[in-house]
Amino acid sequence: MRILGLIGGTSWHATMAYYKLINEGVGKHIGTQANPELIICSINIEIMREQNLEKIRAKYFEVSERLIGAGAEGILICANTPHMVYDYVQPKISVPILHIAEATGKEATRLGLKKLGLLGNRPTMTGTFIPGYLKTHFGIETMIPEDQYLSEAHRYVSEELTRGKFTAAARAFFLHQIDLLRERGADGIILGCTELPLLIDAGKVGLPTLPTTDLHARMAIDFIMG
Repeated sequence: MRILGLIGGTSWHATMAYYKLINEGVGKHIGTQANPELIICSINIEIMREQNLEKIRAKYFEVSERLIGAGAEGILICANTPHMVYDYVQPKISVPILHIAEATGKEATRLGLKKLGLLGNRPTMTGTFIPGYLKTHFGIETMIPEDQYLSEAHRYVSEELTRGKFTAAARAFFLHQIDLLRERGADGIILGCTELPLLIDAGKVGLPTLPTTDLHARMAIDFIMG
């Protein structure tokens, strides 16, 4: 098995979900008498809240190098938003970063989805690191909630979900956004905040959902197992 380095902490709730999913998934291959070697560095989420891109890039590069020095043969970032550093960090390190949009794009292609609604915080929805990757590598279009809803979506993610609060109001808000995205032509929904799958029951959505945490964890399992 290959050794995977995990960069977590943004948020630690999502990091716990990743750790559980990866260990459970690898266990299905090797049995429960063993487990994969994982190296975890959990950073302080405040660096993301500062929204200083130069500082964020430097931190993720530093942590990636630290994990590689400890023996990691690949890097997995346990969140969506920090993938904004991918184009900066990946060329500077000697091991692959497993991109969350690669996992998402492969599943969307398998399901035959071509136009996806994207939910998450403001940087994830308005940035190019997920929509651009999906367009370039898979020819998949993305759409996001209308402008008047972006601040509320960001607030729910940053002030509630990443702090471990999963309220009925947040659930109702995001289910309403899914309905609106469907009306605008979305044939699937990216749950692009690693806490969203913890909030929303995919069975109640009415559209195929792409829970990035689960898909990314599957990608990690495939990497570990070679």
